Amino acid sequence: MNSPADPSASPPRLRLPDWVRNRGGTEDGLLHLKADLRGKRLVTVCEEARCPNIRECFSRPTATFMILGDTCTRACGFCDIAHGKPGQPNPHEPDNVAAAVAEMRLRFVVITSVARDDLPDEGAGHFAEVVRAIKERNPEVGVEVLTPDFHAREECIGQVVAAGADVYNHNIETVGRLQRLVRSAARYERSLKTLELALALGAPLTKSGLMLGHGETRGEVIQTLRDLRSAGCGALTMGQYLQPNRRALPVKEYIRPEVFDELAEEARALGFSHVFSGPLVRSSYLADLLHEQRAAVPPGK
Repeated sequence: MNSPADPSASPPRLRLPDWVRNRGGTEDGLLHLKADLRGKRLVTVCEEARCPNIRECFSRPTATFMILGDTCTRACGFCDIAHGKPGQPNPHEPDNVAAAVAEMRLRFVVITSVARDDLPDEGAGHFAEVVRAIKERNPEVGVEVLTPDFHAREECIGQVVAAGADVYNHNIETVGRLQRLVRSAARYERSLKTLELALALGAPLTKSGLMLGHGETRGEVIQTLRDLRSAGCGALTMGQYLQPNRRALPVKEYIRPEVFDELAEEARALGFSHVFSGPLVRSSYLADLLHEQRAAVPPGK
């Protein structure tokens, strides 16, 4: 992470190091929760994005539900989710997700979605309905939302914030120099504005995430952390980018665990209250633990 990599270069496929092979969690927990999800016709981003922590999280139990369909209107270079023209949102989805959370006895749930640039409100109203339905049926369950940028539209972000989620997450994904390569339909400043607006509109805590290994430099990562803090972001995830398929962007570098540890210390020094940093960390990884940590802090601290 010392010199910028050429984004247009195509290096040979790198060998997967041992430190990005996850052996946590149980197969029983994974299979049980998958069966429940299929029975309710629900989708988790854990499966769609081929998350390496799926066994561990499904065993906790916690899950990240992907709403608004499984087809995205954007085509980011890092993502394994299908893109194209989505169908209409399922009007029964809010109740279905709330029922699944109750029946599966989940303690914490993350709600995310594909980008829906085709909808007038980009799916914000549906997002809010899902959060409200979960909270009404499961008031003790913690909820994090992981949203698209909504083009930093205040009316959209405000709808989601008002629904009452405990954490508002929007991932900046990579450093400014690599935004067009990694997520061509998004903008660095727009993501910062989305987080800034969410906090200003009343989100209890804002959160963002970075994927490392696209060729960013250490200095660029630190500058991104500073920019996130300037936008009021309080929680952070940093993990290793893993190529989900051969059509996706190749991995430029596998970052060693000790570098993730060092970057975590830098983030804490900048004022992030919650930092999860490591090769297998993903944006929803241990989201339930963050919620538990916040709940344990006395009011006013």
